Amino acid sequence: MSTPLPDAAYVVALAGLPWASHRHLRTLLEGGTPPEVWARVRAGAAEATTALADVWRRHATGVDVAAAWRAHGAAGVHVLLPGDAGFPPALRDDPEPPPVLFAMGSVDVVEPPVVAIVGTRRCTHYGRDVARELGHDLAVAGVQVASGLALGIDGAAHAGALLAAATPPVAVVGSGLDVIYPRRHVELWRRVAAAGVVLSEAPLGARPEAWRFPARNRLLAALAQVVVVVESHRAGGSMHTVEAAIARDRTVMAVPGPVRSGASQGTNGMLAEGAAPVRDATDVLVALGLSGSVRATVTDPRPAPDGDGLAVLEAVGWEPSTSEEVAARVATPLGPVTVHLNRLERDGWLVKRGAWWERVAVPR
Repeated sequence: MSTPLPDAAYVVALAGLPWASHRHLRTLLEGGTPPEVWARVRAGAAEATTALADVWRRHATGVDVAAAWRAHGAAGVHVLLPGDAGFPPALRDDPEPPPVLFAMGSVDVVEPPVVAIVGTRRCTHYGRDVARELGHDLAVAGVQVASGLALGIDGAAHAGALLAAATPPVAVVGSGLDVIYPRRHVELWRRVAAAGVVLSEAPLGARPEAWRFPARNRLLAALAQVVVVVESHRAGGSMHTVEAAIARDRTVMAVPGPVRSGASQGTNGMLAEGAAPVRDATDVLVALGLSGSVRATVTDPRPAPDGDGLAVLEAVGWEPSTSEEVAARVATPLGPVTVHLNRLERDGWLVKRGAWWERVAVPR
């Protein structure tokens, strides 16, 4: 006689139904035990619109619940229901709690303080550098950095947190944990899962459909005590996260940006409407009720510039500068200044983009 499948196996199958949002799934599970609900879905008797119930019935007839359950175990994916150990309390107690979580990594690492760092995929070098620095310095200070692992600001924040190698990072994604999106973040997903945890509401094989991302963003807002927007256009996913955070009474903060930059229109608008500004990680720590300067605890592995090299670095400042502009600021011939600029780039203090030199806050 075969061993009965656990309830979680049927919830996995239910979560894989086409267009089954967390609201659909929660409504279904209110109507009986997971095996009973699955039986109703297979019979076309699920409590949904007639069209959707028929779509679910046809899909369910081709699903092997036991095989799907084994596949998740073989892939190293943990399946968590709200009553399970490791299910984050902040999500269990949320107004829109996830009926199921899929996790890759250490399921029990999520604990306050958590700061979500979000922003546009189409970020500037300035925004990417600030996100990386915030992720690094907050992780050094013992804060868990959360993001959606998207391109741009999200990825930069987690790259900084991983560089710190101090506090486990947390990610929430909008696809199955075997469907990495964006593809260029394959290595970043792997590193976050190895050092912390990657969470999703979607089972294996789920595609990154557009409707999944607003749902993902509410989980980021729910997990965090503070949401920091580094760069954002007037509309987009970051603003969805902000709305979800405000609805949950979370602290929302924004990084000021150049007033002419389209990538900072959303964040500068947030500041104009009263959001607290973020100049560095210390501002975020104060919002969390923690104190102390982060920078005082950070050891920079880069060789410290001194003498003329330090003067050249300070002359570059924090805005893109040409070699000629730097030479004029230090009143030194271009040749010696170029030597210092190249040495500073080699040591990780500067990056060159075309004719422009830009300063790097956090080592790469």
